[in-house]
Amino acid sequence: MSGADESEVVDARGERCPLPVIRLARRVAERPHLRFVTVLATDPAAAHDVPAWCRMRGHRFVEARAEDGHTAYVVEVVRPSRPAAGP
Repeated sequence: MSGADESEVVDARGERCPLPVIRLARRVAERPHLRFVTVLATDPAAAHDVPAWCRMRGHRFVEARAEDGHTAYVVEVVRPSRPAAGP
């Protein structure tokens, strides 16, 4: 697995609630090896919605960084552990 498989950016700048979180959820569902997602958003509601989605889905909200005209929300994707194979 390459580093590109582990981290991706969802560019939701200019999109209104609930689209940034919908796009985040789709990306996580579509990419089984994804470890981190950064959501770029201009909608102020994302400051509440992204951390709330993480809590509800069991992922870890890492940080929110103000950048040039938008905010970057970093999410660590937490996958359920698979049970070890039997003998």
